[in-house]
Amino acid sequence: MPQRLVVGLTGATGAAYGLRLLRRARELGVETHLIATPAGILNAHHELGLDRSALEAEASHAYSPGDIGACVASGSFATAAMVVAPCSMKSLAAIAHGLGDNLLTRAADVTLKERRRLILMVRETPLNLAHLRNMVAVTEMGGICFPPLPAFYHHPKTIDEMVNETAERVLELAGITAAQPKAWTGL
Repeated sequence: MPQRLVVGLTGATGAAYGLRLLRRARELGVETHLIATPAGILNAHHELGLDRSALEAEASHAYSPGDIGACVASGSFATAAMVVAPCSMKSLAAIAHGLGDNLLTRAADVTLKERRRLILMVRETPLNLAHLRNMVAVTEMGGICFPPLPAFYHHPKTIDEMVNETAERVLELAGITAAQPKAWTGL
């Protein structure tokens, strides 16, 4: 059985991270389950020129955020991890407080309760106290807050290289065994 990865895409800037995760996961033979919020779709359109159908075509399976009965809302649906890329502060707050008011936040809640990896690529700057407290709450519940900050030690020459390396690190963190982030080689 292939590894399964749930990918959430919300309205924060950074839709390129979610798209790259979907594409790289496919290359690695990972089954992906996409949940994109309406604001996430709007952002993917503005940043990448993709509409809902084009974005959903990048995933093995795609669900409407209102489809609260989808398989990813059940703990019996085994997955390697869930990554929200990018993760808006609204979605972070809902996850931190267990609101489960749509499929994305419900799937995140299930991921936490089943003690699976939940990685939130939180996107906001500067951070206010509510953002920080919500990140602490998610971390205390076992989630991982992974702001998509680029690494420069491998001397990237393009934005794509930075996005690709961050996505590869996240896939490795999600337990995708074939992921290959670049190793630190020293200065």
